[in-house]
Amino acid sequence: MELLVWLVAIFLGYLFGSLPTGYIAGRLKGLDLRKVGSGNIGATNAIRNLGLKIGIVVLLIDVIKGLIPCILFPELIVNLFPATYDANLEYLGLILGVSAILGHNFSCWLGFKGGKGVATTAGVVGGLALIPFVICFFSWILAVLVSRYVSVASIVAAIILPLAMAIWPNDLTNRFGILFWVFLILGIMVIWKHVSNIKNLMNGTEHRLFDKKSPYKKKEQS
Repeated sequence: MELLVWLVAIFLGYLFGSLPTGYIAGRLKGLDLRKVGSGNIGATNAIRNLGLKIGIVVLLIDVIKGLIPCILFPELIVNLFPATYDANLEYLGLILGVSAILGHNFSCWLGFKGGKGVATTAGVVGGLALIPFVICFFSWILAVLVSRYVSVASIVAAIILPLAMAIWPNDLTNRFGILFWVFLILGIMVIWKHVSNIKNLMNGTEHRLFDKKSPYKKKEQS
C-alpha cells in the first residue's frame, strides 16, 4: 500500500506542476509563447511578450506550483491513507515537489514539453529548505544585476543550490543526504534546460534583461 501512496504523490505532483501557466496566459492574449521570442513558456518570455504584470503573475503561479505540493499535499495524501501509511511528510513532500518540477518541464498538456523549471524549482526548494532557498534567491538577484542575463542568474543559482544545502543542511537529512543529491540533480536539470541559452551567450545573441530590443526573431506561426 505504501507504493500506492507514492504513486498517488507522483501523479498529484506531476499533474499540479504540469499546468502550463505561461502558455495559458499567452493564449488568453491571443499569443502562443512557444512561437515568439525565445519560444519558452516561462515568466521571462512572458514578461517580454505579454508585459510585466502578466509575466509576474506567471512567475508567481509557477513558484506556487512547486511550493504547494511540498507543504500542503503530504498531509492530504496521508489523510487519504490513514491506516496504511507510516507518515513521513518530509519525504512525501520531496516526491511531490520533484514530480511537480517534472510536470512543469514536461507538461502532458504540451506534448511533454514545457518550461525550464527555474521558478517551480524555487518553489520546491523554498518548501523543503528555506535557508538554501534564500541563499539561491539573493545569488540570483545579484547575478541578474551584475550580468543582466536571466539565464546566467538561473545557472548561477543552480550551481549554488547543492552547495548551499551542504553548508546549511536541514532536519530532513545529514549534510550530504538525500536533499543534497536531489538538489544537485535539480541544479543539473536547470543547467541542461539552459543549453540553448549557453549557446546564445557564446554567440553573443542572448537577450539581456533590460535591453529594449530582443535579438530573437519572431517564430513563424504554423
